[in-house]
Amino acid sequence: MIRPLIVGGVWFLGIAAATLAATRDGWWALPAVVLLALASLGTWDLLQTRHTILRMYPILGHIRFLMEMLRPEIRQYFIESNTEASPFDRETRDMVYERAKGTKGDEPFGTERDVNAVGYEFLRHSLRARFADHLDPRVRLGGPDCTQPYEIAMLNVSAMSFGALSANAIEALNAGAARGGFAHDTGEGGISPYHLRGGGDLIWEIGSGYFGCRDAEGRFDPAQFAEKATDPAVKAVSVKLSQGAKPGLGGVLPGAKVSAEIAATRGVPEGITVVSPPAHTAFGTPIEFMGFIATLRRLSGGKPVGFKLCVGARTEFLSICKGILATGIAPDFVIVDGSEGGTGAAPQEFEDHVGMPLTEGLMLVHNSLVGTGLRAQVKIGASGKVASGVDIVSRVCQGADFTLSARAMMFAVGCIQALKCNTNHCPTGVATQDPARARALDVADKTTRVFNFQKATVASAAQIVASMGLAGFHELCPAMLNRRIEGQRTRTYAEIYDWLMPGELLEDPPQSWLSDWIEASAEEFR
Repeated sequence: MIRPLIVGGVWFLGIAAATLAATRDGWWALPAVVLLALASLGTWDLLQTRHTILRMYPILGHIRFLMEMLRPEIRQYFIESNTEASPFDRETRDMVYERAKGTKGDEPFGTERDVNAVGYEFLRHSLRARFADHLDPRVRLGGPDCTQPYEIAMLNVSAMSFGALSANAIEALNAGAARGGFAHDTGEGGISPYHLRGGGDLIWEIGSGYFGCRDAEGRFDPAQFAEKATDPAVKAVSVKLSQGAKPGLGGVLPGAKVSAEIAATRGVPEGITVVSPPAHTAFGTPIEFMGFIATLRRLSGGKPVGFKLCVGARTEFLSICKGILATGIAPDFVIVDGSEGGTGAAPQEFEDHVGMPLTEGLMLVHNSLVGTGLRAQVKIGASGKVASGVDIVSRVCQGADFTLSARAMMFAVGCIQALKCNTNHCPTGVATQDPARARALDVADKTTRVFNFQKATVASAAQIVASMGLAGFHELCPAMLNRRIEGQRTRTYAEIYDWLMPGELLEDPPQSWLSDWIEASAEEFR
């Protein structure tokens, strides 16, 4: 309410100055023109819906867009003067903004990457390149025990809860998913009305707090789960074992943020701090975990059920594989969350040093499933700083079937990385529960941006695959992704890393896997 009053005050001063110019001294005309121009600009800022920053900060918000006009010079300044600045994040953010606005095109003067740097990666192309003839490829989730399989897109909205994000941000993400035909992961905070309002496909994430399907003691409630999981909007269910931002920690939602709406969504008391346990109480061993997955699949009416984790130890995932083999019950998918991902606030030590990065975690999960003969029935999703077509193609080369993105989707709805997520003072209305700030985020405009970003990014990935001379994503392999390892030496992922053959762990485990395979147990997470 204070912003319209300020703009109104500028109008008052401008009109007063104009009156003085007309009745007393003509020199008042100059401040009158300036004030009335600013008042007109501020009024337009408040009424327009395209830019959240301008709705939140009329007049002053234009400084940000002036800086964007000078972006190349500013970027070069930061690169040269601040070694801790992250050009990757800036370039990625700029690309997402442009793609979401529908303005991303060709760039002049070639690459901004140092192609001679150790770690630089590139994809091979082919002299048999072609035009992509299928710009919206799909991956089927659903094994033999699934009666309602789901065709998931190559890029989807990764887990972000209502509570962490505002109602308007959730609604825009969901409506964008509906328009583009891709999936929206609810995050562990439960299914809110804003997840349903847009009509998008949902992946319902079930965390250790069992929000939306918990009893009074915070344990899993089968009846509540069945009631919500059978909703037509829910296309799949994902059990969250851990997340990239803070693996090994449960979430904490301060009581001040637990509004009536959030309390109703999560099934918790209003105004009371909510702490998620670091581990699940519904199961304690790999065998029990597979039984829990079977229960969720049955209660949901046969929908795909999988799980998400940030990989910790190879023995733990091999223990899950042994649990699948022992029970004959397999998840329909596994989402690998890289430790470098994560949009939520978390302790810095956990963000920087706990959990396996996506590249290593993804290849470990892929190889474990291949080596145990399970890969054909379990699809793999990759989540962690996926923002471009190259990211999608690279992750498929490393073992993924589909991808999910959180941070880039936040950029698409207006996030500017102000790093205020944990303060409730997000300047763009994305990560806040402040009604005034959230209201500034225009759902219709940001819906279009989410749709534009996802569509353009998947189309870019499809064209990259076609430029490699391939018929589709299913033909990608590790030999097609290159990495500079030192000086002038590059190697493909097939050469750098070991890749297991189907069933190899069951028949003749290689020496590098033998001790972990022996230690892994279906009776215990080791």
